[in-house]
Amino acid sequence: MPRAIAQDPSARATLEGDMSSLIARPARLYRVVATAEMVTWTLLLLGMLGKYVLDVGEWGVRVGGGLHGLAFLSYALVTALISVDQRWAPGRFLLGLGSAILPYATLPFERYAERHDLLSDSWRLTTQSPTAVHERVVSISLRRPLLSTAIGAVLVAVVFAGLLTLGPPTEWFD
Repeated sequence: MPRAIAQDPSARATLEGDMSSLIARPARLYRVVATAEMVTWTLLLLGMLGKYVLDVGEWGVRVGGGLHGLAFLSYALVTALISVDQRWAPGRFLLGLGSAILPYATLPFERYAERHDLLSDSWRLTTQSPTAVHERVVSISLRRPLLSTAIGAVLVAVVFAGLLTLGPPTEWFD
C-alpha cells in the first residue's frame, strides 16, 4: 500500500471500500477481470509486434505475456467462482473460459452474461445455503473474502510459477 494511503485514514478507508465494493459485487468484479484480460491481450500482441515485426527484442512479449498470464488465470478463477454462485450451465461456464483464449472476447462475453442475467449484484451463496460440494467451497470462500482473496492470489501465483517453469506456451508441445 502506498505510504500516503497507509498514513491517511480517510484514503485507506476509501481504498478498502473500493476493494470491498469490487469483491462484493460479482457483476462489477467480472467486468474488471474481463477488461484486464482484454487489456493484457493488447500488451501481449504489442510485444509480439515488437519482437517479430519491429525486431526490438522479446522484452515486450515477456512483460505483456506475463501480465496476460496473470490476468488469464485470474479471469479463469473468477469465472469459476461466478459460474458456481450464479448457477451457470456447464456450457456457459466453458464459453466464459473459452472467451479468454480468443483475443478481446472476454468483454463481449461479459456483456452477453450481463444481458442474459447471468451476473448479479450480489453473491447468492452468501445468503443461501449451498446444495453441493462445489457450492459449499464457494460459499465458504465468499464468507471470508479477505482470506479467500489472499488464497486465490497465492493459487494464481503458484499456477503461474508452474507454467513459467514449463517455458513459453509455444514450446509446450514441441
